[in-house]
Amino acid sequence: MENQIFELQYALDTFYFLICGALVMWMAAGFAMLESGLVRSKNTTEILTKNVALYAIACTMYFVCGYAIMYGGDIFLSGITGDGVAGADEPATYAPSADFFFQVVFVATAMSIVSGAVAERMKLWAFLAFAVVMTGFIYPMEGSWTWGGNAVFGMYTLGDMGFSDFAGSGIVHMAGAAAALSGVLVLGARKGKYGANGSVNAIPGSNLPLATLGMFILWMGWFGFNGGSVLATASVESANSVAVVFMNTNAAAAGGLVAALLVARIMFGKADLTMALNGALAGLVAITAEPSTPSALQATLFGAIGGVLVVFSILFLDKLKIDDPVGAISVHGVVGLLGLLLVPITNDGSSFSGQIVGALTIFVWVFVTSLIVWFAIKAIIGVRVSEEEEFEGVDIAECGMEAYPEFTGGK
Repeated sequence: MENQIFELQYALDTFYFLICGALVMWMAAGFAMLESGLVRSKNTTEILTKNVALYAIACTMYFVCGYAIMYGGDIFLSGITGDGVAGADEPATYAPSADFFFQVVFVATAMSIVSGAVAERMKLWAFLAFAVVMTGFIYPMEGSWTWGGNAVFGMYTLGDMGFSDFAGSGIVHMAGAAAALSGVLVLGARKGKYGANGSVNAIPGSNLPLATLGMFILWMGWFGFNGGSVLATASVESANSVAVVFMNTNAAAAGGLVAALLVARIMFGKADLTMALNGALAGLVAITAEPSTPSALQATLFGAIGGVLVVFSILFLDKLKIDDPVGAISVHGVVGLLGLLLVPITNDGSSFSGQIVGALTIFVWVFVTSLIVWFAIKAIIGVRVSEEEEFEGVDIAECGMEAYPEFTGGK
């Protein structure tokens, strides 16, 4: 009887893990729709190509070497073996291949963050070359120091210092934003974005309904992102934890959207849809570091703080002439840091000093290594399209086709 109960628990936890992984995979569609809606129509095909290609590259590179770097073992040649995954003194509770699948969709999410920030002026193949290194080495290394539990350069473990990141506000989102920031600094701003007198020229997206759909897909996928990080659901304790995580994830997103919308109304005199969309995503990023311990009220307030912060961050980066077409650096980087700093408020197993050290470790590693890779790619093949290609749109220059030929020059 006991063995049958264990087998049922194993099957349920494995199934839950796989379903959550599938939800996170669906976030790839959310990023593709959000980004394609926020760029100009002449750059839509290229942004879609980047999103579908980076997902395939992430899956392949993480299988070839990324997972081994992050958690150990040679799964590329020997495959994923064993009866299950659990702690050293605990029975296995889910299939190891389910763990791999859940982890691989996380690395794809980190790389998706880079795509939108460098949109409309980067060479497609330069971006894909960076994706190989980011998903195969840069992300797995910082992941090995955090979720992998390894000492940073053999010196100390972040967990022992009081660092905690439940589902990846720093490990996934801030890491992706750090890579994006380094790419934007190497690329420079889009032509016409900033005036000689310091003015900021708005460049509207081509399809706000599509961007809104993308936001809702991401919101939905986030239940798998955070909920799956509980790692189980087949016991009363884990089922209750999953329910709390779902509730808080949803509450934070709602709080972030409402707060960003109100701030935009106060500052601009209008209800800015793009700020509202980024506000919801900011709320989700803010709660990702610890969705299991706050109350619903705290989760809503944490999300609201993220929603307020993202509006000011987007405006501030524009003043610095850091051109991020979709606001990814603000949403995932600035608010990712906020999420880490909020953890000790409700989780006494973490500390502010540990969170700061962990955040610095992740940011410095990803930013510096990414900067080196971007400069190497720039020296070898270049990273930016020509001024003429940027004016005509990278769809034709990089992909040879347009997303909306009836409206952008087709007969």
